[in-house]
Amino acid sequence: MKMLLRYLLACTVLSSSAAWASYLPSESQAVLGFDVANVAPEEGLLKSFAIEFAKGWGVEDVLEAAEAAGADVWRVSQSQVDVYFPTEEIYSLSRFNGSDLAQRTSRIPGSALVPRVARAPSSSWNLTSLSNTTFHADYHPLHEIEEFVEALAALHPEVVQLVNIGHSAEGREMFAMRLSKNTGKKAKAKAGFVITGAQHAREWVATSTVLYLIHALVASASEPYAMSTLLDYYDFHIIPVPNPDGYVYTWEHDRLWYKNRQILGPSEKNWGYKWKAKARFPEFELENKPSLPTDPCTPWYPGHRPFESPETNNIANYVTTLPALKTYIDLRAYGQMLSTPWAYSCKKTTKDAEDQIEAAHGAARAIKQAHGKTFTAGTLCSMTYKAPGNVVDWMYAKAGIKFAYAVHLRDTGTYGFSLPSEWIRPVGEETVNMIAFLAEFIRMGKYCESPPLRRFTFGSREALRRFLTESGAFTKTGEKPKKTDIRWEDEPGQEEGEDDEAEEEEGGGG
Repeated sequence: MKMLLRYLLACTVLSSSAAWASYLPSESQAVLGFDVANVAPEEGLLKSFAIEFAKGWGVEDVLEAAEAAGADVWRVSQSQVDVYFPTEEIYSLSRFNGSDLAQRTSRIPGSALVPRVARAPSSSWNLTSLSNTTFHADYHPLHEIEEFVEALAALHPEVVQLVNIGHSAEGREMFAMRLSKNTGKKAKAKAGFVITGAQHAREWVATSTVLYLIHALVASASEPYAMSTLLDYYDFHIIPVPNPDGYVYTWEHDRLWYKNRQILGPSEKNWGYKWKAKARFPEFELENKPSLPTDPCTPWYPGHRPFESPETNNIANYVTTLPALKTYIDLRAYGQMLSTPWAYSCKKTTKDAEDQIEAAHGAARAIKQAHGKTFTAGTLCSMTYKAPGNVVDWMYAKAGIKFAYAVHLRDTGTYGFSLPSEWIRPVGEETVNMIAFLAEFIRMGKYCESPPLRRFTFGSREALRRFLTESGAFTKTGEKPKKTDIRWEDEPGQEEGEDDEAEEEEGGGG
């Protein structure tokens, strides 16, 4: 009990001390914990460190140096680590200053991390048109998001149904949207498509993008980037704000807040598949250094048990009630990646790996048709780091969703989490292309080769099918691509340890 009280006290005064700063996104460092309602931060530096060919620098070296400097790690991969320095002085006093480590620098103005106060009234949104609405020109706080979905439900009662799925740790109502042309009580369920917005609170572009997708699904089929024709074949189940407490906190207190607001556990690594009480991450596996203690105040504490987070529990309970699920998309930022299971292991692959990765490569090509942005595809572990208890693994292994993906949206480290609002619509449009491709690829049930690169806007199901079938985009029915076409980014020789037990025959509902 005394230990628990000490943890509670430490978590209550998160911004008062940086003594236990972690390698990854920190909520404890005072310099990062500014109150966005009252204090604008100084101009910061976002440094992208290229470590793939660096001499004397590995991932762990960069993470240790970032911790020592009191900086905030924004992104970790096998070849790049992005570190945010709130002030230039913090960088100048760090080990990075003067090093020969290859780096790219972006200056993040303090104003980019402070929400705009002056906002257009909802009466000016014009939600009857996807192309002409002003709603997708800016990021929105939670109360405006709720107003947006309620307005769409009122405009399209024959398609949109709002579902209460529970309450957050701070008591906020959590909701899902069911978008379907099956409105009758006896209507037959179609194939299910689940999409979640930003589970990590500060990834605002994931929230704005899921709202754009919702709008595209109810928009007139004659509009560019409308997806309403997909409702002929799919029921969409969308959770726009899976972390309402954390999202509100990024608007009212700390723009860079990462997890939910539950003191004893976050939601993002709290899913009940391969969950570990002491989750192992690359940044905690330093040579000749003992493992760091599990601290419930850190962003990476996985909780006392799986599904301890009410947000995670609510989503899992809701998803298990849905029939015929084929696809799951977890929208994130940033990195421009489409990632498949597994997250818990960098050596294991799923029994559906060929189908998953082939669809991902095709989806990446579809994304590029919109605005020319390149996305990479691979397993979540190999493209980021080991993450036991990850939502994508659970959706595949336990919910039986064959095509489960984490999608890291724009960009690759120029703006990071401070992506300008003028990019909201382009990101939404290219994500529409991705969803439309995956939906048709899965519905047709064939293997797909990469289609030729050219600009293409999916305005209808027929247009999408032309995109898929032109120039031999599909192989003969049942013909699988050569294994050499699949690009894996496994770490040779990595020790998987105790979580490399034989894989259960789970996952993939077919």
